Amino acid sequence: MIIMQNETIIGIVGGVGPYAGLDLMEKILDQTEARSDQEHLSIALISLPCRIGQRTAFLLGQTDNNPAEVVFEIIVKLEQIGAGIAAIPCNTMHSPRIFDLLLKKMKDTKSKVKLVNMINEVAEFIRTNHPKIKNLGLLCTTGTYKTRVYPDRLEPEGFNVIVPDEASQENLVQDAVFNRTYGIKAQANPVTKDAKAKLLQAIHYLEQQGAEAIILGCTEIPLAITDKKVGSAIIIDPTLILARALIRRINPDKLKPLEK
Repeated sequence: MIIMQNETIIGIVGGVGPYAGLDLMEKILDQTEARSDQEHLSIALISLPCRIGQRTAFLLGQTDNNPAEVVFEIIVKLEQIGAGIAAIPCNTMHSPRIFDLLLKKMKDTKSKVKLVNMINEVAEFIRTNHPKIKNLGLLCTTGTYKTRVYPDRLEPEGFNVIVPDEASQENLVQDAVFNRTYGIKAQANPVTKDAKAKLLQAIHYLEQQGAEAIILGCTEIPLAITDKKVGSAIIIDPTLILARALIRRINPDKLKPLEK
């Protein structure tokens, strides 16, 4: 076991997917005030993609293997190397059927790691930074879509969450992420033109339905959609929000001002 003195390490559960973990780490670095290596925050990323089951498949009943089991093992490893706070850069992992089991296992083992909830951070960010916005478009995996991860969190606060119809969800959003030829999980760096085009088509659909802002509710999607606005819709990047939340909890003085 490695024991770090006088330092809280940020733990990242990688592999859900692998590039999403790297994206979170990069955004932590980008959002940190630092003029040298030594002024950056300490980050531990553990990526075990071959061991973590497919989240959407579990939520749709296609497998009985709850991804929370392996993610819990990763959090244990992160705690052993000094992580005091951790995050999972995967929106689908925050479905209650997965996330609640993870929290229970952490409680039962008396884990001291503070696990930051991405969905809660997105809700707080919108309330604070976009208080006049009420109509939120949502792009996400079908697992997140069908288990209403975002609507169940946001609608009680008065937000109207607009999602694609089922055909657009499968043919545009899900396909852009999971297609084994051109989807983001198959080709993330760079994202293919086909995947980005499908996501932009879905965004325009949501905008036509009245969305004032679009939540990129799958951590692969910000790899393709990097603009702050598309058309008239503001783009909400949960990975960026999560990165800033982690910095704020570790050392708020190191958090850069939010770029508008």
